[in-house]
Amino acid sequence: MVRSKRELWKAFGLVVPSLAVISVFVYAFIAWSVRTSFSAWKGMVPDYTFVGLRNYFTVFSRQRFQIDLMNTLSFTVSFLLLCVVIGILLAWLIDRNIRGEGIFRTIYLFPMSVSFVVTGVVWRWIFNPTVGINALLRQIGLGHLAWGWYTDPTRIGIFHIALIPVIIAASWQLSGYTMAMFLAGFRGIPSELTEQARIDGAGEFFILRKIYLPMLRPITLSALIVLGHFSLKIFDLVFTMTGSGPAFATDVPAIYMFETTFRGNNYGEGAVISIVMLLMVAVVIVPYLASTFRKE
Repeated sequence: MVRSKRELWKAFGLVVPSLAVISVFVYAFIAWSVRTSFSAWKGMVPDYTFVGLRNYFTVFSRQRFQIDLMNTLSFTVSFLLLCVVIGILLAWLIDRNIRGEGIFRTIYLFPMSVSFVVTGVVWRWIFNPTVGINALLRQIGLGHLAWGWYTDPTRIGIFHIALIPVIIAASWQLSGYTMAMFLAGFRGIPSELTEQARIDGAGEFFILRKIYLPMLRPITLSALIVLGHFSLKIFDLVFTMTGSGPAFATDVPAIYMFETTFRGNNYGEGAVISIVMLLMVAVVIVPYLASTFRKE
Protein backbone atom coordinates (compact mmCIF):
# COMPACT_ATOMS: atom_id res chain seq x y z
CA MET A 1 0.00 0.00 0.00
CA VAL A 2 2.85 2.35 0.90
CA ARG A 3 4.61 1.51 -2.33
CA SER A 4 1.49 2.20 -4.40
CA LYS A 5 1.06 5.62 -2.74
CA ARG A 6 4.70 6.43 -3.36
CA GLU A 7 4.37 5.49 -7.02
CA LEU A 8 1.19 7.55 -7.24
CA TRP A 9 2.96 10.62 -5.87
CA LYS A 10 5.87 10.07 -8.27
CA ALA A 11 3.48 9.89 -11.21
CA PHE A 12 1.68 12.98 -9.94
CA GLY A 13 5.00 14.82 -9.63
CA LEU A 14 5.86 13.97 -13.24
CA VAL A 15 2.52 15.21 -14.54
CA VAL A 16 2.25 18.45 -12.55
CA PRO A 17 4.99 20.40 -14.44
CA SER A 18 3.38 19.58 -17.79
CA LEU A 19 -0.05 20.53 -16.50
CA ALA A 20 1.31 23.82 -15.16
CA VAL A 21 2.98 24.71 -18.47
CA ILE A 22 -0.14 23.80 -20.46
CA SER A 23 -2.37 25.73 -18.10
CA VAL A 24 -0.29 28.89 -18.44
CA PHE A 25 0.80 28.82 -22.07
CA VAL A 26 -2.37 27.33 -23.56
CA TYR A 27 -5.50 27.82 -21.51
CA ALA A 28 -4.44 31.04 -19.77
CA PHE A 29 -3.58 32.64 -23.10
CA ILE A 30 -6.84 31.43 -24.61
CA ALA A 31 -8.69 33.08 -21.73
CA TRP A 32 -6.62 36.25 -22.25
CA SER A 33 -7.48 36.26 -25.95
CA VAL A 34 -11.18 35.87 -25.16
CA ARG A 35 -10.98 38.79 -22.75
CA THR A 36 -9.12 40.89 -25.33
CA SER A 37 -11.75 40.15 -27.98
CA PHE A 38 -14.33 41.95 -25.83
CA SER A 39 -12.09 44.96 -25.23
CA ALA A 40 -11.45 48.29 -26.96
CA TRP A 41 -7.71 47.61 -27.29
CA LYS A 42 -6.53 49.40 -30.43
CA GLY A 43 -3.01 50.73 -30.35
CA MET A 44 0.23 50.01 -28.53
CA VAL A 45 -1.24 50.79 -25.10
CA PRO A 46 -3.54 48.04 -23.73
CA ASP A 47 -7.13 49.11 -23.26
CA TYR A 48 -9.36 46.50 -21.65
CA THR A 49 -12.51 48.62 -21.67
CA PHE A 50 -15.39 46.19 -22.15
CA VAL A 51 -17.21 46.74 -25.47
CA GLY A 52 -19.34 43.59 -25.60
CA LEU A 53 -19.77 42.02 -29.02
CA ARG A 54 -18.85 45.15 -30.96
CA ASN A 55 -15.57 43.69 -32.24
CA TYR A 56 -17.33 40.50 -33.35
CA PHE A 57 -19.98 42.41 -35.30
CA THR A 58 -17.29 44.59 -36.88
CA VAL A 59 -15.14 41.66 -37.99
CA PHE A 60 -18.00 39.58 -39.39
CA SER A 61 -19.39 42.58 -41.28
CA ARG A 62 -16.15 43.11 -43.19
CA GLN A 63 -16.02 41.75 -46.71
CA ARG A 64 -12.42 40.58 -46.31
CA PHE A 65 -13.30 38.28 -43.42
CA GLN A 66 -16.27 36.88 -45.34
CA ILE A 67 -13.94 36.15 -48.28
CA ASP A 68 -11.48 34.53 -45.88
CA LEU A 69 -14.13 32.16 -44.57
CA MET A 70 -15.13 31.18 -48.11
CA ASN A 71 -11.46 30.66 -49.02
CA THR A 72 -10.98 28.48 -45.97
CA LEU A 73 -14.01 26.38 -46.88
CA SER A 74 -12.98 25.85 -50.52
CA PHE A 75 -9.33 25.25 -49.57
CA THR A 76 -10.19 22.76 -46.84
CA VAL A 77 -12.58 20.70 -48.97
CA SER A 78 -10.20 20.56 -51.95
CA PHE A 79 -7.14 19.92 -49.80
CA LEU A 80 -8.75 17.09 -47.83
CA LEU A 81 -10.14 15.44 -50.95
CA LEU A 82 -6.79 15.52 -52.76
CA CYS A 83 -4.76 14.30 -49.79
CA VAL A 84 -7.09 11.40 -49.03
CA VAL A 85 -7.46 10.25 -52.65
CA ILE A 86 -3.73 10.53 -53.41
CA GLY A 87 -2.82 8.93 -50.08
CA ILE A 88 -5.10 5.94 -50.68
CA LEU A 89 -3.82 5.44 -54.24
CA LEU A 90 -0.15 5.65 -53.22
CA ALA A 91 -0.67 3.29 -50.28
CA TRP A 92 -2.60 0.85 -52.46
CA LEU A 93 0.16 0.84 -55.09
CA ILE A 94 2.91 0.30 -52.50
CA ASP A 95 0.88 -2.49 -50.90
CA ARG A 96 1.12 -4.41 -54.21
CA ASN A 97 4.59 -5.61 -53.03
CA ILE A 98 6.37 -3.61 -55.71
CA ARG A 99 10.14 -3.68 -56.01
CA GLY A 100 11.96 -0.85 -54.25
CA GLU A 101 9.08 -0.28 -51.83
CA GLY A 102 11.34 1.39 -49.28
CA ILE A 103 12.59 3.88 -51.86
CA PHE A 104 9.06 4.85 -52.88
CA ARG A 105 7.98 5.24 -49.25
CA THR A 106 10.93 7.55 -48.63
CA ILE A 107 10.18 9.61 -51.73
CA TYR A 108 6.51 10.01 -50.81
CA LEU A 109 7.30 10.92 -47.20
CA PHE A 110 10.14 13.31 -48.04
CA PRO A 111 7.91 16.41 -48.48
CA MET A 112 6.89 16.13 -44.82
CA SER A 113 10.47 16.88 -43.79
CA VAL A 114 10.34 20.25 -45.58
CA SER A 115 8.93 23.26 -43.77
CA PHE A 116 5.88 25.05 -45.14
CA VAL A 117 8.02 28.14 -45.70
CA VAL A 118 10.41 26.27 -48.00
CA THR A 119 7.48 24.63 -49.77
CA GLY A 120 5.88 28.02 -50.33
CA VAL A 121 9.07 29.52 -51.81
CA VAL A 122 9.61 26.58 -54.20
CA TRP A 123 6.02 26.35 -55.40
CA ARG A 124 5.80 30.12 -55.74
CA TRP A 125 8.58 29.88 -58.31
CA ILE A 126 6.97 26.88 -60.04
CA PHE A 127 3.68 28.75 -60.50
CA ASN A 128 5.24 32.12 -61.26
CA PRO A 129 3.42 33.50 -64.34
CA THR A 130 6.69 34.28 -66.14
CA VAL A 131 8.79 31.22 -65.23
CA GLY A 132 8.21 27.69 -64.02
CA ILE A 133 5.29 25.84 -65.60
CA ASN A 134 4.34 28.73 -67.89
CA ALA A 135 7.88 28.99 -69.27
CA LEU A 136 7.87 25.26 -69.97
CA LEU A 137 4.55 25.51 -71.77
CA ARG A 138 5.86 28.34 -73.95
CA GLN A 139 9.01 26.40 -74.84
CA ILE A 140 7.02 23.39 -76.07
CA GLY A 141 4.62 25.57 -78.07
CA LEU A 142 1.70 25.46 -75.64
CA GLY A 143 1.90 29.04 -74.43
CA HIS A 144 -1.85 29.47 -74.93
CA LEU A 145 -2.34 27.11 -71.96
CA ALA A 146 -0.37 29.37 -69.60
CA TRP A 147 -2.34 30.70 -66.62
CA GLY A 148 -1.92 33.59 -64.26
CA TRP A 149 -2.03 31.05 -61.40
CA TYR A 150 -1.87 32.85 -58.04
CA THR A 151 -2.12 36.24 -59.76
CA ASP A 152 -5.51 35.37 -61.29
CA PRO A 153 -8.36 36.90 -59.19
CA THR A 154 -11.05 35.04 -61.17
CA ARG A 155 -13.66 33.41 -58.96
CA ILE A 156 -15.96 30.50 -59.81
CA GLY A 157 -18.70 30.47 -57.18
CA ILE A 158 -16.85 30.60 -53.87
CA PHE A 159 -13.67 29.15 -55.40
CA HIS A 160 -10.81 31.44 -56.42
CA ILE A 161 -8.57 30.26 -59.25
CA ALA A 162 -5.58 31.72 -57.38
CA LEU A 163 -6.09 29.11 -54.65
CA ILE A 164 -5.23 26.23 -57.00
CA PRO A 165 -1.42 26.56 -56.61
CA VAL A 166 -1.78 26.74 -52.82
CA ILE A 167 -3.97 23.63 -52.75
CA ILE A 168 -1.50 21.73 -54.95
CA ALA A 169 1.47 22.74 -52.79
CA ALA A 170 -0.25 21.80 -49.53
CA SER A 171 -1.44 18.48 -50.97
CA TRP A 172 2.06 17.70 -52.23
CA GLN A 173 3.47 18.20 -48.74
CA LEU A 174 0.92 16.17 -46.77
CA SER A 175 -0.18 13.41 -49.17
CA GLY A 176 2.75 11.34 -47.92
CA TYR A 177 1.35 11.55 -44.40
CA THR A 178 -1.99 10.12 -45.48
CA MET A 179 -0.15 7.51 -47.55
CA ALA A 180 1.67 6.30 -44.42
CA MET A 181 -1.59 6.10 -42.45
CA PHE A 182 -3.44 4.18 -45.16
CA LEU A 183 -0.48 1.89 -45.81
CA ALA A 184 -0.51 0.91 -42.15
CA GLY A 185 -4.24 0.28 -42.51
CA PHE A 186 -3.74 -1.88 -45.61
CA ARG A 187 -1.11 -3.95 -43.83
CA GLY A 188 -3.48 -4.48 -40.89
CA ILE A 189 -6.26 -6.03 -42.99
CA PRO A 190 -6.17 -9.87 -42.89
CA SER A 191 -4.88 -11.25 -46.17
CA GLU A 192 -7.45 -14.07 -45.98
CA LEU A 193 -10.21 -11.62 -46.88
CA THR A 194 -8.59 -10.39 -50.08
CA GLU A 195 -7.38 -13.86 -51.09
CA GLN A 196 -10.88 -15.27 -50.75
CA ALA A 197 -12.27 -12.40 -52.80
CA ARG A 198 -9.72 -13.04 -55.56
CA ILE A 199 -10.59 -16.74 -55.57
CA ASP A 200 -14.22 -15.76 -56.05
CA GLY A 201 -13.20 -13.72 -59.11
CA ALA A 202 -13.20 -10.21 -57.64
CA GLY A 203 -10.98 -7.64 -59.34
CA GLU A 204 -8.50 -5.37 -57.57
CA PHE A 205 -10.74 -2.32 -57.88
CA PHE A 206 -13.69 -4.24 -56.41
CA ILE A 207 -11.50 -5.38 -53.50
CA LEU A 208 -10.35 -1.80 -52.91
CA ARG A 209 -13.89 -0.45 -52.96
CA LYS A 210 -15.72 -3.22 -51.08
CA ILE A 211 -13.12 -4.53 -48.63
CA TYR A 212 -10.31 -2.04 -48.10
CA LEU A 213 -12.20 1.26 -47.98
CA PRO A 214 -14.94 0.14 -45.53
CA MET A 215 -12.31 -1.25 -43.16
CA LEU A 216 -10.23 1.92 -43.45
CA ARG A 217 -12.99 4.27 -42.29
CA PRO A 218 -11.43 4.89 -38.82
CA ILE A 219 -8.11 5.78 -40.46
CA THR A 220 -9.86 7.99 -42.99
CA LEU A 221 -11.61 9.84 -40.19
CA SER A 222 -8.34 10.31 -38.30
CA ALA A 223 -6.64 11.62 -41.44
CA LEU A 224 -9.47 14.06 -42.08
CA ILE A 225 -9.30 15.35 -38.51
CA VAL A 226 -5.53 15.93 -38.60
CA LEU A 227 -5.52 17.44 -42.09
CA GLY A 228 -8.58 19.56 -41.30
CA HIS A 229 -6.75 20.96 -38.30
CA PHE A 230 -3.85 21.95 -40.58
CA SER A 231 -6.05 23.53 -43.22
CA LEU A 232 -8.19 25.62 -40.86
CA LYS A 233 -5.21 27.36 -39.27
CA ILE A 234 -2.81 27.40 -42.23
CA PHE A 235 -0.63 30.50 -42.38
CA ASP A 236 3.04 30.03 -43.30
CA LEU A 237 2.52 28.27 -46.63
CA VAL A 238 -0.02 30.80 -47.90
CA PHE A 239 1.84 33.81 -46.51
CA THR A 240 5.12 32.73 -48.12
CA MET A 241 3.63 31.61 -51.41
CA THR A 242 0.98 34.19 -52.27
CA GLY A 243 0.23 36.44 -49.30
CA SER A 244 -3.37 37.59 -49.39
CA GLY A 245 -3.34 37.40 -53.20
CA PRO A 246 -5.12 39.67 -55.68
CA ALA A 247 -8.41 40.95 -54.25
CA PHE A 248 -7.84 38.66 -51.23
CA ALA A 249 -8.14 35.64 -53.53
CA THR A 250 -5.80 33.56 -51.35
CA ASP A 251 -6.37 35.32 -48.05
CA VAL A 252 -7.10 33.18 -44.98
CA PRO A 253 -8.14 34.11 -41.42
CA ALA A 254 -4.62 33.55 -40.04
CA ILE A 255 -3.13 36.15 -42.40
CA TYR A 256 -5.94 38.59 -41.63
CA MET A 257 -5.39 38.06 -37.92
CA PHE A 258 -1.64 38.64 -38.27
CA GLU A 259 -2.07 41.86 -40.23
CA THR A 260 -4.87 43.16 -38.01
CA THR A 261 -3.01 42.48 -34.78
CA PHE A 262 0.66 43.08 -35.50
CA ARG A 263 0.51 45.52 -38.40
CA GLY A 264 -2.71 47.37 -37.61
CA ASN A 265 -2.23 47.18 -33.81
CA ASN A 266 -5.94 46.38 -33.49
CA TYR A 267 -5.64 43.73 -30.79
CA GLY A 268 -9.35 43.57 -30.03
CA GLU A 269 -10.39 42.61 -33.55
CA GLY A 270 -7.29 40.43 -33.98
CA ALA A 271 -8.34 38.47 -30.91
CA VAL A 272 -11.80 38.00 -32.41
CA ILE A 273 -10.31 36.39 -35.52
CA SER A 274 -8.10 34.12 -33.41
CA ILE A 275 -11.10 33.00 -31.34
CA VAL A 276 -13.07 32.25 -34.51
CA MET A 277 -10.17 30.14 -35.77
CA LEU A 278 -10.03 28.33 -32.43
CA LEU A 279 -13.75 27.57 -32.63
CA MET A 280 -13.43 26.25 -36.19
CA VAL A 281 -10.68 23.87 -35.11
CA ALA A 282 -12.65 22.88 -32.00
CA VAL A 283 -15.71 22.03 -34.10
CA VAL A 284 -13.54 19.53 -35.98
CA ILE A 285 -11.50 18.06 -33.13
CA VAL A 286 -13.74 18.07 -30.03
CA PRO A 287 -16.43 15.69 -31.39
CA TYR A 288 -13.70 13.30 -32.53
CA LEU A 289 -11.99 13.36 -29.12
CA ALA A 290 -15.31 12.91 -27.32
CA SER A 291 -16.15 9.91 -29.50
CA THR A 292 -12.71 8.40 -28.91
CA PHE A 293 -12.99 8.80 -25.13
CA ARG A 294 -16.42 7.19 -25.10
CA LYS A 295 -15.12 4.17 -27.02
CA GLU A 296 -12.18 3.80 -24.64
